[in-house]
Amino acid sequence: MEYISIFMFIVVCFVLLLGYPVAFSLAGTALIFAGFGVLTNTFEPAFLSAMPSRLFGIINNQTLLAVPLFVFMGAMLERSKIAENLLNAMTMLFGRFSGGLGISVTLVGMLLAASTGIVGATVVTMGLLSLPTMLKRGYSPVFSTGIICATGTLGQIIPPSIALILLGDVLSNAYQKAQLNMGIFSPETVSVGDLFAGAVIPGLILVALYIAYCVFLAIVKPQLVPSVNSQEILDESTSDSKLGLVFSALIPPLLLMVAVLGSILLGYATPTEAAGVGAMGSLLLAMWQKQLTIANLRAVTQSTVKITAMIFLILIGASLFSLVFRGFGGEELVNSLFVNMPGGVVGATLIVMLVIFLLGFILDFIEITFVVVPIVAPILLAMGLDPIWLGIMIAINLQTSFLTPPFGFALFYLRGVAPRTVKTADIYKGVTPFIIMQLLLLVALAIWPSLATWLPEVVYKN
Repeated sequence: MEYISIFMFIVVCFVLLLGYPVAFSLAGTALIFAGFGVLTNTFEPAFLSAMPSRLFGIINNQTLLAVPLFVFMGAMLERSKIAENLLNAMTMLFGRFSGGLGISVTLVGMLLAASTGIVGATVVTMGLLSLPTMLKRGYSPVFSTGIICATGTLGQIIPPSIALILLGDVLSNAYQKAQLNMGIFSPETVSVGDLFAGAVIPGLILVALYIAYCVFLAIVKPQLVPSVNSQEILDESTSDSKLGLVFSALIPPLLLMVAVLGSILLGYATPTEAAGVGAMGSLLLAMWQKQLTIANLRAVTQSTVKITAMIFLILIGASLFSLVFRGFGGEELVNSLFVNMPGGVVGATLIVMLVIFLLGFILDFIEITFVVVPIVAPILLAMGLDPIWLGIMIAINLQTSFLTPPFGFALFYLRGVAPRTVKTADIYKGVTPFIIMQLLLLVALAIWPSLATWLPEVVYKN
């Protein structure tokens, strides 16, 4: 009867494709199958008795407190015209060079990803701000849409990413469970801070690859990425000088990012405490930009509550789903499949990465993190994989999935805000080089796992 669990997983994917809310799809499907199992004596109702303790564990989880705080920080920075001012400042610095506007978009996207931590918010914001500017300055629609989608997905990997926070919490539980199954009764732990540190080098490598591609195009096909008259940007801004524009736009958000990430990496604060610093810092930046109005504060708090409620409701639905999945013996079935798979741990890892990549077409990172990762991660970790390396590989894999035509989420987000003159085919062509770069990074991480594990070992002396 354990094959019922696989059928349940297929059914929930089908229900999600029909457009029903994720949290209710997960919980509703689980309850229907549990009811069927009780009636046919194939499911033990005692499994559901563990649900209240799981809910209390979710409420009592200190790590998850970082989620609403970082969401608030990102929403406040988004409403404070930080991205718009940053784009103008970066264009002032690099725009006079061929490909400079592409480099500016990459750097602003990186900083915006570090502030919002949510792919959709970054892609939409950059699409609204930078795409019209790039097209107006003569940039190729193919390159423009590609660089915006690619930098928008950096929110998956650049800390403090919401995806890494949720993934870190799930992997921490999976790692402890894997060690207990191996007979290790004093298990080591992996924290969100470990994942943040592990994501720094891969994230910077991606940014460097994007910038290198801009420089390459500037040399080979400069007509696709022409230079920009920086005086036009200055005339369109309200600043009195180049230095004043660059300083006022660049330094404050950089200081905020250094304060948030630095406090985590140097061990002065936990991710939750650093999230509080970021939320307070975003309020101060809004005051600096004279954007801290009652209307903006109301919009930011409402957005924070909606996103946070959505995340936690999905987490509750996923907890119920995983309980019923285990009750039907799904975990043992998956474990036996992986153990008997040709190629051992390498074959199992490749299959998991492929499944997660394909699921990224139809499920958001939250559903994959809460539903798929708790099922497969304990098995892979028990086979000897490093939890930090596995977490970074999953994050970059999902980032690539969100960028891949024809179903990538980032493509849909940009298509929704792009002018009608921009063809969907242009977006698909534009993201292709960046998909290749991300696949190369995944291969590099597979060959040299220390790209993800070295910095956490140095910072936290694991």
